[in-house]
Amino acid sequence: MPLWIRLKRDRVALLCMGFLSGVLVLGLLAPMLPLPDPTLIDIRDKFAPWSWHHPFGTDQLGRDVLSRLIYGIRATVFLSLLTMAITAGLGASIGLVAGFFRNRIDDVLMRICDVMMSFPSEVMILAIVGMMGPGLENVVIANVAAKWPWYARMIRSIVRQHSDKDYIRFAKVAGGSSIRIMMRHLLPGTAGELFVLTTLDTGSVILMISALSFLGLGVQPPTPEWGMMLNEAKEVMTMYPLQMIPAGMAILLVVAAFNFLGDSLRDALDPKYVGRERS
Repeated sequence: MPLWIRLKRDRVALLCMGFLSGVLVLGLLAPMLPLPDPTLIDIRDKFAPWSWHHPFGTDQLGRDVLSRLIYGIRATVFLSLLTMAITAGLGASIGLVAGFFRNRIDDVLMRICDVMMSFPSEVMILAIVGMMGPGLENVVIANVAAKWPWYARMIRSIVRQHSDKDYIRFAKVAGGSSIRIMMRHLLPGTAGELFVLTTLDTGSVILMISALSFLGLGVQPPTPEWGMMLNEAKEVMTMYPLQMIPAGMAILLVVAAFNFLGDSLRDALDPKYVGRERS
């Protein structure tokens, strides 16, 4: 049974896909929506209560919180997706090469991965951002540098399993080049597992980017970002506790949606699940 049909039977997966699709559409269409400028400062209107004009109120500088929340999708969610795309692409490429050739190339690449994985990822990310300085590009570089070895190892193990199957041996006997075999046969065989891994890991990247911005090492003002919104709200948390709710709930719901969707994809791609459907 096709993957989409199995996912359609999972209400949680459909709900998560619908929610995440709505979040992405809001982020894409943010400049076209009738929203106030998220960087417009109006001190006279600071800490305005929730109302029709300001559904989530305003912050300490009089900026509309809803507008900053929607524009923040670009800096938080889109940046996380970009980071995961680069990480998955780099890790999959190295894992494919290492798993297919099984020679000194494999040994060298895996020893590099061992060295990189010997450092805790959070410490490495903080160290890289601390040395290179805050900013969008440095946040992406730090997350990719900390995560690609794990993806390379996972894809390598999957490729080694597929490399011993008959269709790969037939492709080698038929004279197929290494690049053709990897791209046409091995890569599609690992795409499902890779998609599940990246979906499950996107939530952790969102948390890391938000944490870096919360610490002042990520996205810099006046660009709206959810972690930075929390950092600004914590300064007035005792007097205006509602300031913490919009950004905090946005991070919670988006991360939970990615985690639930990843679990659903993993179950749908599970051979045991497929076997039960066929029986």
